[in-house]
Amino acid sequence: MATPRSVAFYTLGCKLNYSETSSIGRLFETAGYTELEFNAGADIYVINTCSVTEFADRKCRQTVRRALRYNPQALVVVVGCYAQLKPDEIADIPGVDLVLGAAEKFRILDYIEELSKVSGKGMVKAGEVSEAKNFVDAFSFGDRTRSFLKVQDGCDYKCTFCTIPLARGRSRSDTVGQVVANAHKIAGMGVKEIVLTGVNIGDFGNGTEVIEGVRPKKDAMFIDLIRALDEVEGIDRFRISSIEPNLCTDEVIEFVAQSHRFVPHFHMPLQSGNNKQLRQMRRRYQRELYAGRVEKIKSLMPHCCIGVDVIVGFPGETEEDFLESYRFINELDVSYLHVFTYSERANTPAAEMEDAVPLEERRRRNQMLNILSEKKRRYFYEQHLEETREVLFEQSKENGKMSGFTDNYIRVDLPLDESLLNQLAPVRLNRIDDDGLMQVKLMPTYTV
Repeated sequence: MATPRSVAFYTLGCKLNYSETSSIGRLFETAGYTELEFNAGADIYVINTCSVTEFADRKCRQTVRRALRYNPQALVVVVGCYAQLKPDEIADIPGVDLVLGAAEKFRILDYIEELSKVSGKGMVKAGEVSEAKNFVDAFSFGDRTRSFLKVQDGCDYKCTFCTIPLARGRSRSDTVGQVVANAHKIAGMGVKEIVLTGVNIGDFGNGTEVIEGVRPKKDAMFIDLIRALDEVEGIDRFRISSIEPNLCTDEVIEFVAQSHRFVPHFHMPLQSGNNKQLRQMRRRYQRELYAGRVEKIKSLMPHCCIGVDVIVGFPGETEEDFLESYRFINELDVSYLHVFTYSERANTPAAEMEDAVPLEERRRRNQMLNILSEKKRRYFYEQHLEETREVLFEQSKENGKMSGFTDNYIRVDLPLDESLLNQLAPVRLNRIDDDGLMQVKLMPTYTV
């Protein structure tokens, strides 16, 4: 068949996946391919998958079917965490031509040139995850307002519920110099905000390569990275996507508190407010440490937004355990929750644990925490009413509107004014409507 010359992408999952999809897109662009919208009938579809979200298989199958509706003759390539964990299962999906693992996805062009549409099982190029031992830098571009910059990959932690180490391998990082160089490059593209992303970014500094399975020696720490990035001209905001509480040190918190570019917004996974569950999950802290981190952040930055990841329905979580966790979170001065209903993952210790929580009970607990999250968010918003804060505006998915976030992550929507897109503009936080959304007034001037 003739060499295809158009490509489209679809990304499932986290900010790290978005940064990697964008970098794979630049590989295609350099090779002369034209990137099309997903519904434009491209010659090649690249689907970047996630293993963390529930129903990964169903979402992957749905996306493959959508791609083939737009072009039945398209070549379909599946990459990402789910592709590493279940390559043969994905290769059996009708219409999938190629599956690439963690070590192979950035060599996608090497395989594409020899690929033809298959009628049976797709080709699998997914070696052992131990082969994914080099750090490959990546950042997203396309949204001129914000870029996701990958600084770290893989994880050495062994949480009993998590498949990420199986999908991405050992912890490894970029160098401080290369991250700073990428930040300068992003600034040159007109981007105003960079979100630092990775699997475990607080573990930054492990070197760019894992050698013979040995964890590389740290030649820098996360604090060294953010200090260097704070000096990058042209970027108005740096945001830390997520950081483990045991790695969110006093030094990191104190630096962000006095930084001009790092915004007052932390997202720290808790997973459970019950120490018994934290031990069973093999988390590297107890709830007392987490509470101390929140207290430290709020003592230095009372206006800071703090997001929390929580898992409900983990094996052995009794009603008493859940209520203890609920009460602990309720008393924390945090701003919102991301609630995950536990689901069994193959090849994880948690999948073999006894005392599974019934699915209906897992869903009930999820709903309770989501209601708590809305209460937390509303209370956080109420604390900032009548303040004037700057918002970085971008075009909303809703026609005729623009949206953005304050530095401390309060969502704002206004009628579209194209002159304000990709600009920081002051708004007055006036009131919260019945849907929990902040209503604001655009201010003509801003006085500190």
